[in-house]
Amino acid sequence: MSDTVDTLRPTKGGKTKEKILAQSLKLFAQKGYHATTVRDIAAAVDIKQGAIYNHFENKEDILNTLVNDLTKSAITTLFVDKEGQEPHKQGKALLRSIATVFKLISFDKENEALFMLMMQEIFNSSVIRDAYSEYFYQENVKKLSTHFFLMMQEEMIISGDPLLLANEFIAPLFFYQMQISLLKLDAKSTSSIVMMFDKHVDFFWDSIKIEERKNSLF
Repeated sequence: MSDTVDTLRPTKGGKTKEKILAQSLKLFAQKGYHATTVRDIAAAVDIKQGAIYNHFENKEDILNTLVNDLTKSAITTLFVDKEGQEPHKQGKALLRSIATVFKLISFDKENEALFMLMMQEIFNSSVIRDAYSEYFYQENVKKLSTHFFLMMQEEMIISGDPLLLANEFIAPLFFYQMQISLLKLDAKSTSSIVMMFDKHVDFFWDSIKIEERKNSLF
């Protein structure tokens, strides 16, 4: 029985690896990837520098592991729980749920650190650029454009370019998320930006929806 219980518990090595990743993410987000050294990471984890190499080949290996975590972020799974549910029929509610995810993760420390890391290193790392392009932006735009196309087919919204609509809806959400991160860095109020997520949904939906036809009196 004790053997079974022990296998379910995280190993000491596993816990150390998790701590290395957590502290590396924090340092990379605060100082930048290039300014952070393996010595800095070891000090933050309170282990010897050589112990880092028991879990990772080098600092780049740590970054690559964190990038893999980026691809599991809430933003990359926006439509996962909606598959097979004909989410396009939700109309405005679908857009509201997407905006809500962006708003909530703006205040999640781990997601915020991942976002800051991505924004800082996107010009330096092709790995991060690829992850951003494929998982964060293009994949979501492509899926949302499909839902917009179906809304057009059912005459819920005006006809147009569904890919353009998807870009126009998602791009501001990234901008608002970045603004929140910048305001938090300077310890400034984020309340005005937080309101923009819902306002964006209202404004966008009102600009594309087809008004319900009034019953004819004759």
